[in-house]
Amino acid sequence: MHISHRQLFFNHLAQTSDFPLALEIDKAEGVFMYGKDGRRYYDLISGIAVSNVGHRHPEVLAAINEQLEHYMHLMVYGEFVQSPQVRLAEALVSTLAVSCTTPSPFGKIDSVYFTNSGTEAVEGAMKLAKRYTGRTEIVSCLNAYHGSTQGALSISGAEFFKRNFRPLLPGVRQIRHGISSDLEKITFRTAAVFIEVIGGEAGVRMASPEYFQELRKRCSEVGALLVFDEIQTGFGRTGTFWAFEGVDVYPDIVLSAKGMGGGMPIGAFMASSSLTEVFRNNPILGHITTFGGHPVCCAASLATLQVIQSQKLADEANGKGELIKSLLVHPKIKEVRGKGLMLAAEMESFEILKPLIDTCIGAGVITDWFLFCDNSMRIAPPLIITEPQIREAIGLIVNALD
Repeated sequence: MHISHRQLFFNHLAQTSDFPLALEIDKAEGVFMYGKDGRRYYDLISGIAVSNVGHRHPEVLAAINEQLEHYMHLMVYGEFVQSPQVRLAEALVSTLAVSCTTPSPFGKIDSVYFTNSGTEAVEGAMKLAKRYTGRTEIVSCLNAYHGSTQGALSISGAEFFKRNFRPLLPGVRQIRHGISSDLEKITFRTAAVFIEVIGGEAGVRMASPEYFQELRKRCSEVGALLVFDEIQTGFGRTGTFWAFEGVDVYPDIVLSAKGMGGGMPIGAFMASSSLTEVFRNNPILGHITTFGGHPVCCAASLATLQVIQSQKLADEANGKGELIKSLLVHPKIKEVRGKGLMLAAEMESFEILKPLIDTCIGAGVITDWFLFCDNSMRIAPPLIITEPQIREAIGLIVNALD
């Protein structure tokens, strides 16, 4: 007896909610996904900020295929000289060679440590901060999401997601994103402050450049490392290659993943070599990974980076975002906030939003809500989306609201 893929999905794939979307996708291309029946769906969430250059971008596919002709896994991270790793590291460092009014005391970032995911980038940066400073306290923001492993979960926001997994890491203090008076909680006990330049799962929350300048000053005063989590915001999504360029403040460590791989799994934490060199000894191999910097993923990432730069996709993101804001007008929409193509459309409640998301899927548009903001619709399409596609997709959302 033939068992459908859908039934196998429910029979054998570990579930994370009682209501998965359970769409069976046969193919994806550009800004579209296609069901087994050939039905076309606009992907307005980019696989949660992953497919920044769209699905199966031809230059990313070409880079993957070319690397497959040479080698796949060779050796654990940091032992062999692998062309895709070193070329990508060089390219990433070049994107970080920007000048900010408020610099880091460590200078420009010139060292990259590759991981398999954003969560692993967070974990590595936590270890780096503790090892370099000799301190144990981490400061992070309420309603922030940094990952689901025990360390990353410890510094994420919302007790609802943490309470049933305690005990987690001790020595974590939380502040409110964008509230200057909370910065006094950063002290000489603090190893690092982990913060999103734009709060993603909080529902796309922004803070002023002045706030980030105060934060940078406070971290420098007390010797705490400033870690910018750019896992959602990086690789052009907010109108500059890195979101921190928009607040004119340079961090000590930058975290990346999601849109970094063009659809392949890869992450990184990046810092000055004066920081990362502490992993060399006491103990030797202070941070190790088997698959971090997988050569095929690195090749895909380099191609993704080059597409974003050559096609000026970051430059175009702001104009496309403003177009979406101008079209998302409806009495049921209280506010549309965000920057570039990282947007949130706020409704009155989840009870209004959830049926809308379901209706949109029926109309051929994939949207979503946020972990810590379930009354706001996530709109973060691939950066390659065109103006006619924006008009059609947003028109379908507005029609669904009606």
